[in-house]
Amino acid sequence: MFDIQNIRKDFPILGIEIHGKPLVYADNAASTQKPQQVIDVISDLYTKNYANIHRGVHQLSQRSTALYENARETVQKFINAESSQEIVFVRGATEAINLVASSYLDPLLEQGDEILISEMEHHSNIIPWQMLAERKRASLKIIPLLENGELDLETLPELLGPKVKLLAVTQMSNSLGTINDVSSMIRQAHAMNIPVLLDGAQSIAHIPIDVQALACEFFVFSGHKIYGPTGIGVLYAKKKVLEGMRPYQGGGDMILDVSFEKTEFNEVPYKFEAGTPNIEGAIGLATALDYVSELGVANIDKYEQKLLKYATVQFEAIQGLRIIGTAACKGSVISFVIEGIHPHDIGTILDMEGVAVRTGHHCTQPVMDCYNIPATTRVSLCFYNTKAEVDAITGAIKKVKELMG
Repeated sequence: MFDIQNIRKDFPILGIEIHGKPLVYADNAASTQKPQQVIDVISDLYTKNYANIHRGVHQLSQRSTALYENARETVQKFINAESSQEIVFVRGATEAINLVASSYLDPLLEQGDEILISEMEHHSNIIPWQMLAERKRASLKIIPLLENGELDLETLPELLGPKVKLLAVTQMSNSLGTINDVSSMIRQAHAMNIPVLLDGAQSIAHIPIDVQALACEFFVFSGHKIYGPTGIGVLYAKKKVLEGMRPYQGGGDMILDVSFEKTEFNEVPYKFEAGTPNIEGAIGLATALDYVSELGVANIDKYEQKLLKYATVQFEAIQGLRIIGTAACKGSVISFVIEGIHPHDIGTILDMEGVAVRTGHHCTQPVMDCYNIPATTRVSLCFYNTKAEVDAITGAIKKVKELMG
């Protein structure tokens, strides 16, 4: 499919040691490592092409502007948006969701209305809606979670009532790995004239995304989850929807004309990008997307699924280890608990073995409450991980059991 050893050479950090052991990086759901190509393009911007964008007539400004706008087109093609005008650069998925809450839903929401989310949502797809609902005296409705980590979609027809003004749901759970059947959810919501926001923060790096085929009104993701820089993300929204939304912030570059009496706002997407943007972030993200495209998202998915199955078999053989989230359709995330051992102790000992994992509630406390546990240890794999690394993780977990009794 692809040469894993050559791929690993593209990621300089994978060659370092932690506590004298080769690094095994298995915290990709939190943030992915960056290929040399992304590091180089950011360095090149600052050493050869940097200036502020859109407003300058000099050569450096023209170069930076072209790179920035080309990045927008790269994002458009990667998720198959109809137009680059449907791509708004933001700081990340969190800001994108808050933008939709403030600019789209706030003016529409009335007392007694409802916002529908699921029990598996990241806090970023709970709190903005909760804050808005409290302010407008609306309410949150919740799609419940089943024991295996799948959503109880049999409840959806009843939950999609006439008072629901938005369905906001994750495409892939960051703490369980569950990949939801969002196509079916969108069809059911649209049958009730309910718009849909998809949180693609996790799914973007693992499965092909086609926003036109999905037909969702909004799709959000963060650059750092897909091998790009931090501080950059994307809000996709249908052009007609964006044009009807009010600006999220005011400032430079989101205007056409300003007087003390009135401001005329810029066209989309610029009216949502106030101030100097994260120029290097957008360019770095575009390079990351090009890198992923060259490997092929379908190829990545196939490789990661094999790795997930291998790791699942290895972990299930460890006595006392229980995997949390066993959905039939999963991304390469395995969360687990070990009877009698706190996840933080597991994570600390694994770190001493050079293994980087995530422990805690993963910003999904309602998920932890559903399983009546305080936290899990999460191993999240991606295309630069190997079976040998899974073996190293398995050996480190067994060492935890030996040390902790």
